[in-house]
Amino acid sequence: QVQLVESGGGLVQAGGSLRLSCTASGSIYSIGTMGWYRRAPGKQRELVATVTSVGSTNYADSMKGRFTISRDNARRTVYLQMNSLKPEDTAVYYCNAPVVASRSGIDYDVWGQGTQVTVSS
Repeated sequence: QVQLVESGGGLVQAGGSLRLSCTASGSIYSIGTMGWYRRAPGKQRELVATVTSVGSTNYADSMKGRFTISRDNARRTVYLQMNSLKPEDTAVYYCNAPVVASRSGIDYDVWGQGTQVTVSS
C-alpha cells in the first residue's frame, strides 16, 4: 500500500516559520511531481507549490517569496519551508503525488491525511 504521510504542522505566530515534510512509503517504483495544497476553513482546496522529480518548482502567486518547496528523491520526501507566515495561511496542508506502485505498475494519485497549520495574529 502506497501512502504519503505529512508532518511538521502546528501553531505559530504571524511572521514565524514552519517546515512541513511529506514522506512516501510502500512498494514504489517511481514518484512524479510532488505538491503541497491547502484548504482553509470555508474555502476550496488550492495549490501551494509543486516540484518535479528533477527539481523544477512552481508556486501559487501568494506564496512566492515566502514558501520554498524542495524534495529529496532518495528519502522519497518533499518539504515545504514556510516563512513570514500570515493568519490567512491558516489551513490544513496536504501532500500529493502520482505514484507508480512497483508490484502492480499501477499509477495512483495519492494524497496525505493533511497537517494543520495555524497562524495566530
